[in-house]
Amino acid sequence: MPPFRIGNGYDIHRLVPERALILGGVSIPHSLGLLGHSDADVLTHAVMDALLGALSLGDIGHYFPPDDPQWAGADSVMLLTQVRGLVAHQGWQVANVDTVVVAERPKLKPHLPAMQARLALALGVMPDQVGVKATTNEQLGPVGREEGIAAHAVALLIPVSS
Repeated sequence: MPPFRIGNGYDIHRLVPERALILGGVSIPHSLGLLGHSDADVLTHAVMDALLGALSLGDIGHYFPPDDPQWAGADSVMLLTQVRGLVAHQGWQVANVDTVVVAERPKLKPHLPAMQARLALALGVMPDQVGVKATTNEQLGPVGREEGIAAHAVALLIPVSS
């Protein structure tokens, strides 16, 4: 077995009125929010999928199905802590995570440090082990037309130290 595992994750959700915009566990002031069964936090969902993918454990839909009422409105950071537990149970720990949120608006730069800190806490790592970046889609595609927000994540896992 190699001394590390790498996984990637991706998520996208539609922007709609009358929903909170939550990214990386941080509530962002905006006139639109993300539609989904849980809090629809695309950034945290991408991180979870990256962690699960690194260990070939499927995706978040396997553990938190969107048709299961117990996950309605769920806090995605709380779900991330459960995924972290699955990773630890398999004998692995997070070495680092790198992410990108793709959104035209709102401007996310002022919120990136809070997202980084919130994700790091949930993952049990230092903030400098979690990269959170933001970019636009240059007005191309559904994200560029402000119909949704997407996120990408890559996770590096290492064996739990003895």
